[in-house]
Amino acid sequence: MPREGPAMAAPGEQLRRRKAADAGQEPATPPGPGHDPAGCPARLRAGTFWLTRIVLLRALAFVYFVAFLVAFHQNKQLIGDRGLLPCRVYLKSVQQHFQGRVGWDAVSYAPTILWLLDWSHMDSNLDALALLGLGTSSFILVTGCANMVLMTALWVLYMSLVNVGQIWYSFGK
Repeated sequence: MPREGPAMAAPGEQLRRRKAADAGQEPATPPGPGHDPAGCPARLRAGTFWLTRIVLLRALAFVYFVAFLVAFHQNKQLIGDRGLLPCRVYLKSVQQHFQGRVGWDAVSYAPTILWLLDWSHMDSNLDALALLGLGTSSFILVTGCANMVLMTALWVLYMSLVNVGQIWYSFGK
């Protein structure tokens, strides 16, 4: 049965107290913010996830980079103006299904940035989305710097392509 003291201490502090009690000495003061007791930098202490974060973000950026590179090379042939299943025709059919309005229903049915862009240059729009995604993922891949805004931007850009990709991108949903 766990023993409770006057105030609950952090798990690490309880462990230090137990180790100090076993050695017959007073518990040491916690290490300073820059180093732990062994002299290792704080970023290498157990319980920090800096390496995991860097590896995970760069791996995810690499996956996005490959996805946007493939999209850049195949969008025009698959869903472009003269593609096999043009996304302009798809967006117009979604718009007609919702009585010709581009409202919340149509946008929630096919969420894409393309609703906001000019449809007369769909090939250019698709290339712009893919190049913007390539640039953002390249930045994250090279620098390892990412935040919620950049990762959300990548997700929105990719989902904008997937949601108009019809059968060609149905695996990505």
